[in-house]
Amino acid sequence: MVEWGGFERMGTPAMPCETEDRAVVHVVDDDASMRGALEDLFDTVGLETQTYGAARDFLAAPLPNRPGCIVIDIRLPDMNGLEFQEHLTRTGVRLPVVMITGYGDISMSVRAMKRGAVDFLPKPFRDQDMLDAVIAAIERDRERRIVDDDVLQMQQRFGTLSPREQQVMLLVATGKMNKQVAGDLGISEITVKIHRGVAMRKMNARTLADLVRMAEVVKPKPP
Repeated sequence: MVEWGGFERMGTPAMPCETEDRAVVHVVDDDASMRGALEDLFDTVGLETQTYGAARDFLAAPLPNRPGCIVIDIRLPDMNGLEFQEHLTRTGVRLPVVMITGYGDISMSVRAMKRGAVDFLPKPFRDQDMLDAVIAAIERDRERRIVDDDVLQMQQRFGTLSPREQQVMLLVATGKMNKQVAGDLGISEITVKIHRGVAMRKMNARTLADLVRMAEVVKPKPP
């Protein structure tokens, strides 16, 4: 075992990551040798790497719409790594974060983890620990993207409903009976049943429970 690029070099397992959705690891570190070492490490398992010398460089670059994560050094020339992590959250960048530092302490680790960091690795660290953290972060991002895609599809299907069908769906989802929905909307109970059936078909809801779950996702949020 030898130290390599600021961390301890260990045997690297083969891991197939070549897919049409090839993941990207964004490395934000002002140490050029560390950026190069991490890029070489991630390349061994088929991960693409994009590197940045400062937080502002990452913020100025276009972000590819692909699974990935961000590896952030706690000491950056323009912004503390924890402040950078908080800024990413505020601006809607949802990529999971792995924090690294040569100067970290327990309080820093706790703060980073509380803000959603997947891991916090002190230098020098083993390459296997870094790979484990990054792979876990990428898997979390893939899962988040699947959920986001499901939500988007629900919203799109909800948009195909007529205004009346949307009203019926949302009222039925509150637990009201067809007769109560009819009274609220001033229409017949038969008409409510028709709109409810159409809404279930358009939303691909197999059961009323499915429709209720979907309504919770698509209903307009209060201002």
